[in-house]
Amino acid sequence: MAEQVTLDQDKDTGTESDGVRRRDFIHIAAVSFAGIGGATVLFPLVTQMAPSKDVLALSSTEVDVSAVAPGQTIKTVWRKQPVFIRNLTPAEVTDAEKVSVSGLRDPQSLQDRTVEGKPNWLVTLGVCTHLGCVPLGAAQGEVKGEYGGYFCPCHGSHYDTAGRIRKGPAPTNLEVPEFSFLSDTVIKIG
Repeated sequence: MAEQVTLDQDKDTGTESDGVRRRDFIHIAAVSFAGIGGATVLFPLVTQMAPSKDVLALSSTEVDVSAVAPGQTIKTVWRKQPVFIRNLTPAEVTDAEKVSVSGLRDPQSLQDRTVEGKPNWLVTLGVCTHLGCVPLGAAQGEVKGEYGGYFCPCHGSHYDTAGRIRKGPAPTNLEVPEFSFLSDTVIKIG
């Protein structure tokens, strides 16, 4: 009987040290498996929130404005949104600079909305800030509203030549995207 107790103690000691090693291995394997499984599940969830390749391709666009005469507006597309590029006449620049900024709903001067040294070039998103309609006034013969800029036919917002809200339900001015001049005739939007 004494011999059997000794064997059990040795067996317990051996089993205990082997058991710790086995438990450690099983624990490490389980944690590793769970980590890899979690990463496998999270990776598609995170990457699906990134912009798609077609959106990244449209993240910037270049527009040649050499043919745009003073007083003319052209439409283009950037990030699947309409963009108005307007070449303001000297009279429109003067009129826009005369407007008292403090009296505007969304106070911005023409200088705040254009690139330094080129106050005649105004680039705005062609999306009304009220409910997202496309304002009129960019094409020849379209209604330009009471202030000679843009008119949103959906709910009657009137914008001036600098794209600033002057009348109607729109809460803010037409948004000016980030843009720069690559040359005297090429504008990069985005």
